[in-house]
Parts: sequence; C-alpha cells; structure tokens
Amino acid sequence: MRRTASGFEEIGWDEAYEEVGARLFEIREKHGNDAIGLYTGNPVVHDLGALLYRPVLQRALATRSLFNASAIDTLPKIVQTGLMFGRHFPLGVPIPDIDRTSYLLVIGANPVISHGSLMTMPDAPGRLKRVLERGGKVVVIDPRRTETARIASEHHFIRPGSDAAFLLSLVHVLFDEDLVDLGAAKDRVSGLDTVRAIVRDFAPGAVAEHCGIAAETTRRIAREIAAAESAACYGRLGTCVQEFGTLASWGCDLVNILTGNLDRAGGVMFPNAAAPVDAAFPRGKGFEIGRWKSRVSGQPEVEGMIPSSTMAEEMLTPGEGQVRAMILLMTNPVRSAANSAQLEEAFSKLDYLVAVDFYLNESTRHANMILPTPSPLEYANYEVGLYLLSVRNVAKWSWPAVPSPPDTQQTWEVLLQLSARLMGLGGTPLRDVDAFVVHGYAEGAVAANGDNGRWAGLTLEEVTQQLGADPGPERLVDMLLRVGPYGDGFGRNPDGLTLEKVQAARHGIDFGPLAPRLDEVIHTESGRIDLAPPTMTEDLGRLRTRMTPRNSGFVLIGRRDLRCSNSFMHNLPALVKGPDRCTLHVSREDAVRIGLEDGGAARVTSRVGSVVAPVEVTDDLMPGVVSLPHGWGHDAPGSQLRVAQAHAGVNTNILTDDRAYDAASGTAVLFGTPVTVVPEA
Repeated sequence: MRRTASGFEEIGWDEAYEEVGARLFEIREKHGNDAIGLYTGNPVVHDLGALLYRPVLQRALATRSLFNASAIDTLPKIVQTGLMFGRHFPLGVPIPDIDRTSYLLVIGANPVISHGSLMTMPDAPGRLKRVLERGGKVVVIDPRRTETARIASEHHFIRPGSDAAFLLSLVHVLFDEDLVDLGAAKDRVSGLDTVRAIVRDFAPGAVAEHCGIAAETTRRIAREIAAAESAACYGRLGTCVQEFGTLASWGCDLVNILTGNLDRAGGVMFPNAAAPVDAAFPRGKGFEIGRWKSRVSGQPEVEGMIPSSTMAEEMLTPGEGQVRAMILLMTNPVRSAANSAQLEEAFSKLDYLVAVDFYLNESTRHANMILPTPSPLEYANYEVGLYLLSVRNVAKWSWPAVPSPPDTQQTWEVLLQLSARLMGLGGTPLRDVDAFVVHGYAEGAVAANGDNGRWAGLTLEEVTQQLGADPGPERLVDMLLRVGPYGDGFGRNPDGLTLEKVQAARHGIDFGPLAPRLDEVIHTESGRIDLAPPTMTEDLGRLRTRMTPRNSGFVLIGRRDLRCSNSFMHNLPALVKGPDRCTLHVSREDAVRIGLEDGGAARVTSRVGSVVAPVEVTDDLMPGVVSLPHGWGHDAPGSQLRVAQAHAGVNTNILTDDRAYDAASGTAVLFGTPVTVVPEA
C-alpha cells in the first residue's frame, strides 16, 4: 500500500521493495546510518518470522536509532535482572514456581488478566486458586482491587510509584529481625552489606505514609514470607512503567533472594527452555547498560536500543543523527507510547516511513509504504520468547489455522527482502540470502555448543546439511531445539528433540516443572549475583527525595482487560463486544468529593494534554488514583480500523508525559502521571 496525494494505492511487491530500498538508501547515504530508525511492537514476540529475522534487519540497518516497546513495558526488569545476574533478557529472569509455592506476593501485577506475562501460564485463575486450596496464601499489593486481588487471600492499596519503598521496607524487616536466609544463593552473592546499610532508611514506619500501607502490615508480610515453606514475590507492569521501575523490580528479587527462595521449588526459578535463543550465540560478555546515550535527552542504551519515549524528540530535533526515516514493525506507537500529540507531529514530518503491518492504524496512516504481513491465524508459530518465561518447561508447535491469500508474503520474507536491499543484495535470490542468514546462526550455534559446550564435536557442516534447504524460520527453530537442553545434538542423542518430534506432538511436550540451575544462569564478571548494582544504589537519593508529604492531586494509572489489553486487539469484534471498557475509574470517595457521577463525564488534564472520558465509579480504586486503560482512541481520520473506530474510546497517552522517566532505565512513566480531574458538563 503506497500513500499518494489522493490516498493509499495497492502496488506489487517488487515495486514496493524497490521503492523502499531506494528511498532508505538515499536517506542513509545523505544523512548517515542513524538517520533511519526502527521501532518494534509487542506482536513481534508472537510472530516467529519477525522474532528470528528482526536481528537480521537490525544488522542491515547498522543504526543506533533502534527503539523498543520494552521502554513502555519490561525495560526495568531487563536492566535489573541483567545487572544482578549478568544475563540478557529474558534468560536471567527468575519465574515464580506457582504450582508449588505456598506464599505468593503479587505487587503491581494482574496475572488473572495477563496470563502471567513474566510468569507465562495457561489457567492463571485456576493456578492462583490452587495455591489457596493447598493451604497457601496470595497477597496482592496494588492501587486497584484487580481481578487477581478479588481471588487473593488479602489485598492492600498502595500509592502509585511507592512500590520500591515498600519492597525495601520488607528487606529492612528481614535484616532488622534477623530473618535473612540466602538458601541456594549462599556464597554466590556480593553486595549483601551494602544492601543492609541501604535499607536502614526504609523502616516500615518511615515509608508507611508514603506507601499508604501500615507499618505493622509491612512487618507481618515480611515475617510471613520469611517463615513460609516456600514463597515468591512477583511484580509486573505496575512495578515497571513508573517513576522507580528499576528500583521496584530490584526490590522484588531482593525479597526473593534474601528469604532463600531463589532457585528453590516453590520460590522463583529459571526456566530451561527447549529452544533457548542463546543457543545460537556464544556467551561472550555479560549484560551491559549505557554504552551510549540517546542524542537529545541522554537516555541510556539497553541491549543495543534506546527507550521508545525518546523517539519523537529524536525525529523532531535538528542536528547530526536526527532520525529522518522510520520502519515500524507491527506497532501503533501513536496510541501505545507516551505523549501521542508529540508523536503525531513527529511521524507526520518524517522524510519517509515504512510500516510492516496488516493494519492501517493511527500510526501506519502516516506511512509512505505499508508492507502487510499475514494475520496470526495464517502462520505457524513456536513461542520462542514466552517459553523462556514459562512456569513449566514445555514445547509446542502451532500450525496455521487458515491458509494465506495468494500473493501473501510471510513476515520473514518481508524482513529479509528489506535487509537484502539495505545490504546491497537486492538482486540476490531470497533463498540464497536466507541461506547466508542461516549459516550465520549455525556458526553461532557451533561456537556456543561445540567442543566447549553441550555437544562435543559439533561442526558447521553437519548443522547446515541436516537443517535442509527450505528457507524460513522453521529450520532455525529446528537448530535451536536440536542444540538445546533436550535436543538430539544432531544425532549425538538419538532420542532427543527435533522440530519434527515437536510438530508431531499435537498437544505439545511437557518436560516437567522448573528445576534448580542457578550456576548455569549467573554470568556476571565476578561470577556472583550482584545484590547492589550501582545503577540501582545511585538512584536511591531520588527515591528518598520523593518520600516527602505529597500534594492532594490525582495520579493516573492504566489497567488491563482480559479481552483488549493492547491496542492491536481492539479491531476484533469478539474482543470489543459488550460494555464499554474504556472508562475512567474513580473511587466512590473521590467521585462524591469532586462531584462526578457514574455514567457522567470527566475532563482529565496533565502537563501535556487533556481528554474527556466517561466515568465509572468504583469501590475497587484507591482514593486519589484514577484509571484509564491503555491503547484506545481509535478516532483518527485516515485509519482503516472499522471495528476499533466503532469502539473508539479515549487515548490515555494524550496524558502521559514524554519527559517523565524512570531515571535508572529510561522507561516512560505510564502509571503515576499527575492529573487534574473535573466534571465535564
């Protein structure tokens, strides 16, 4: 789909690729590599071709202007686990062993709705209920009485942005009452005394007013976690997309480690995925952060990318390195990222914009060219990413549910065609380009798993020969499975795993519960878990400054809904039918105080924008907090989202502030935006 003066027109694939390649080449030659940016959306995780071929496109672009949706999602967890354990995300994320735990502390997370997210699982409600059925306890800390809180043993409101202070106060109690027990981490940590000294300032009484949680409640929870047969502390979106996301994420794992629940059945453990992504890469150096800074506001690089909240300023600010062209990969940042108005302006002023997407949405309507990928029902899939975060070690192949229409190009083909042109290989047959890509992956697999790895004697020749000649992501998955922990090692373990065996297992393969593997995971320079990385400890002064009496205004948080938790889900009739879900939740106490009525309207205003939203009065929200869900506002002219436009809703990211960051990671503050709320006539 090519944009013209009169709208979009359909053109052939070859013509589209030639135009895109020529325009991007022209911009790169004139302004340098960094003038072309790439922004990746959440759906990439669930598209095998996108997940495995995006790195190829990134290398072909050779740009530092790589932006990632993690900065409105998981970035603090990426930074925190990377610095503590030395591993690249998600290989170093400890996952609650929910099926065996006797105590689960959930803070800023709603697994009933998110299916666990960083503890991926089917039947989250059933698993949580079974904790209670076997005599365990589930405690939820959240500004909203969530769907998870409704089935928990107990729930406590907490002021948005104060999670780090609360978690550090739990750690204070552990030291203060001599409850620290490192368990499997004994003799494997550094920085214990530093943490002990730090948390002296975070006594439960000192943070009670700031958090809104009574000191004795905090002490009781700390004692219960320490005394439990097994326990896990789990934080998610609410602990990430806030002002102290990295500190809050750090606090969760300090609680887990200092109560002896790391790498322990029923505690938090590391999955052993059948197709680990690092199987194609030699270990090399451990995790690093801030090898460079973003050009305008100086936000830190993480995993080769800079925060998505810097995207607009990098496009709008003149000077060397200004982003003049963008590739959008399965994303709608104008609705999902902070300060939508600024992003609208930025995208409208680009020299060239390419969207790899099957939606003509609020962001892709600015594109010069849209290269459509198949819908999720049209391609085969293997959840390479989510199995690295799963509560059990499993493997399952999903076949396409429906055939693709004629002339459809698979996602991996689209990305490889773009990559080939950026590398000057536009005339090379795609099969040959893919063979070159697979050869590179195979070299990494042999280096990582050969004589010094799991499969002695593994050679490049046998890997490439046995993977076959059919192009596409299937042979890459086959390679990862075969060199993985359950693999056949390309014949060295004849009973081991291959893609063929996974594909033949209609309901997937269950390799059992998580098992201890801490020694395999730690990859810090010291060989120990770093309990006190400077990135976190140096940010504590900022947290202490915030622990002062606050003003009486409102703060805005988001919320998830089971059917439509992300913007790309709003164009499906089955997921948006029923009552309006895009409403402003207000506590009954606040509604009475400022004169709001259920079913009425309210104007919500922040530093950067103002919206009018329908009001829903509730007893499930902490006074002083209002809530709007994420990703709505489907009323932009030029988009073609028929279903979404009929349920347009209100765009909460008109209110979120592009200048509000978690300083330690560069994550945008989406939960905790200061706002005013008044009735709208």
